[in-house]
Amino acid sequence: MRTQLAAAVLATEDGRRADEILRACVHCGFCNATCPTYQVRGDELDGPRGRIYLIKGMLESGAANAVARTHLDRCLTCRACETTCPSGVRFGELAEIGRGMLESDTSPDPPRNPRDRLVRLLLRVVRRPRWFRLLVAIGRACAWMLPRRQRRMVRPGGGLRRTRKRPGHAGRSPSAFRRVLLLQGCAQQVLTNEVNAHLATLLEARGFAPFVAAAERCCGGLDLHYGRAADAKAAMRHNVEQLGALDADIVISTASGCGVTLKDYGRLLGDTQAQAFAAKVRDASEVLAGHAFNKRSIDGRELRRIAWHPPCTLQHGQRLTGDVERTLTKTGYELAPVADAHLCCGSAGAYSLLQPGIAGELARRKARELQRHRPEVVATANVGCQMQLAAALDAPVLHWLELLA
Repeated sequence: MRTQLAAAVLATEDGRRADEILRACVHCGFCNATCPTYQVRGDELDGPRGRIYLIKGMLESGAANAVARTHLDRCLTCRACETTCPSGVRFGELAEIGRGMLESDTSPDPPRNPRDRLVRLLLRVVRRPRWFRLLVAIGRACAWMLPRRQRRMVRPGGGLRRTRKRPGHAGRSPSAFRRVLLLQGCAQQVLTNEVNAHLATLLEARGFAPFVAAAERCCGGLDLHYGRAADAKAAMRHNVEQLGALDADIVISTASGCGVTLKDYGRLLGDTQAQAFAAKVRDASEVLAGHAFNKRSIDGRELRRIAWHPPCTLQHGQRLTGDVERTLTKTGYELAPVADAHLCCGSAGAYSLLQPGIAGELARRKARELQRHRPEVVATANVGCQMQLAAALDAPVLHWLELLA
């Protein structure tokens, strides 16, 4: 793609990187074939190619505009386009730059509507687990007043008995040969902390020494996703400095949405300390691959057929495919075939709250395919997907780790 960015834009790090990404695009449009929002809306500007042109226009003109904001707001950042693109266009990075430009614009025209601004303000609570826990408790207490979809999203998740066991805090001296820093996550520790506790049990049984750290903060993914790069990088820097000093051999997050951000700290912060921390980050599926497990029963009943939903942050962001499937199959589960497994469920962080129409349609499509072969349980690897699917399905929706005894 030919670009004509102003010299002032090219003088910035973001401008130079955007120019590189834009020039890699060859206009082929293969990306539209796997873009969930293009599939729903059929609008060129709601596909990656159209959004690339909108970002290019902003960078060349030096001004943000309402059209670009509308269509970038509708982007899930699922990055399915990246796994499809034959030219290796890094659309996720380009979207970060475009959103940062939109958020830095002091006079957007027209401004976002009051509901959108309120939701974005409330989303900042998610980064504070103590406040988020209170908000969720209020939501559950008042669930009878909420619409059916929101009522199902705030109900306690999981179909397994919750375990109270938690890994020890940093400062103790684990005797096992490999120290694993198990990140609790913001939404994860509030909505489905039983997943973290269960992983700790699985790791200890295999000779690892999992521990948690009180110094952990939000991974920065939520702020990054919505154009607040400075806030995101401040949280990242804190984690690198505080958690990096704990001398963990491995860092694990059970939420693949956090994992993809943590693995990107080196690029985002650009120094050797961040790169060293990011190099230790693993998804649970990578760590547990090759280990043997038994099935885990629910309510005294042994499960057989599972429908697996791979989160976008796992398959397109971290580029991890096959590990979970192989582990579940070796454990004795039958994986039901699921069409269009590459497509997003519509969760995408807080997308389901900001774009409920598109998110709801994607959830309905995903639910239809997941239920087509009548699985007993649907499994996934990200808390956002788990909440989104739980609101759309009648079958139990669990983190895949909960299926391992």
